[in-house]
Amino acid sequence: MKFTVSSSELLKGISIAQKAIPSKTAEAILENFLFDLKGETLSLTASDGEITIRTKVTVVSTEEEGRMAVPSRQITDLLKELPDQPVTIATTGANTFNFKWITGESTLPYFIADDYPKAASPKSEAKSVTFPGEILSEGIGSTVYASSDETNRPIMNSIFFDMKPDYTTLVASDLQKLICYTAPEVTPQEACSFILNKRHALVLRSILGKEVEQVNVTFDDKVAVFVFDDTKMTCALVAGKYPDYTTIIPKNNSNILRVQRLTLLNAARRIAVCSPKGSSQIRFDFQDGGLEISAEDLGFEIAAHEKVECEYNGDDIVIGFKSNHIIEILGNLSCEGVVMKLADKRRSVLILPEEEEAEKERVFGIVMPNMVR
Repeated sequence: MKFTVSSSELLKGISIAQKAIPSKTAEAILENFLFDLKGETLSLTASDGEITIRTKVTVVSTEEEGRMAVPSRQITDLLKELPDQPVTIATTGANTFNFKWITGESTLPYFIADDYPKAASPKSEAKSVTFPGEILSEGIGSTVYASSDETNRPIMNSIFFDMKPDYTTLVASDLQKLICYTAPEVTPQEACSFILNKRHALVLRSILGKEVEQVNVTFDDKVAVFVFDDTKMTCALVAGKYPDYTTIIPKNNSNILRVQRLTLLNAARRIAVCSPKGSSQIRFDFQDGGLEISAEDLGFEIAAHEKVECEYNGDDIVIGFKSNHIIEILGNLSCEGVVMKLADKRRSVLILPEEEEAEKERVFGIVMPNMVR
């Protein structure tokens, strides 16, 4: 193998593929990039056994095609220290290759390409759907924070892609809060779904550039393949059945609060300072057409309360929340006004954008209350 390539273009491709390089692995071959040179196209592949990312780089010139696995850390560090310039990579025999730039060169080991694991492929009966790139990235970003951090519960440590012929919904929940993102642009031919691991979703979002127009997704019950521009990401899916989230969406919460999102968010942040460290509980006291938020930590003899400018129509209710749940949901919305719909102090509360912003926002959340003592 021998070719010349722009150092900045090679670094750009490596930076994409590198997202799949594992930080720790028992398989030494996975600490390498797979280089596959055919004509003027260099394919770069990286894998951690569950995620495989392949992207392509156009080279300046090719003298000899070939394949090899090269150490990811050394070649990445070298490229980061170089200004943009042509670099020549050539195998020299004895399982080493020469990396040459204008003012110097380095000799590094390479490994047999055939030892590199092949990515899994969906079955012939796999389903396909197309996402606008911006919608897929926004959908992941709007929901992933609500998924559980408990890796021993893989279904909840994920995002559920619930696709119907009329629209698609991305769902994430840790059983204390639930977030839904609706994408009416994504309409598969038939109802279908898959569960994408939280870490895999974050990797996918990190390599989706703003210029990506569309992402083609092909999946079966075990693997999903995301293809966009010159990049292909293959990842293992989470096995199992996602809970029926539609059954916990409140339908008849008749007590309605309307408030500016930032007003409520900032008040919750201030009051949370005095919430107990163990429970992080803050109290929402709905009464007399208004809202007061309060918190107290008896152990440290601290307390705080604040009246919030809002419009409330409903019964007098005192309800407790984990402060971080409320802050996370409000902080990840972008609308100006929000609506909270509640039934009583025990049942889940619906948080959504005001009607005039609903189409633009696409997101709504559900949060479970804490028992107020």
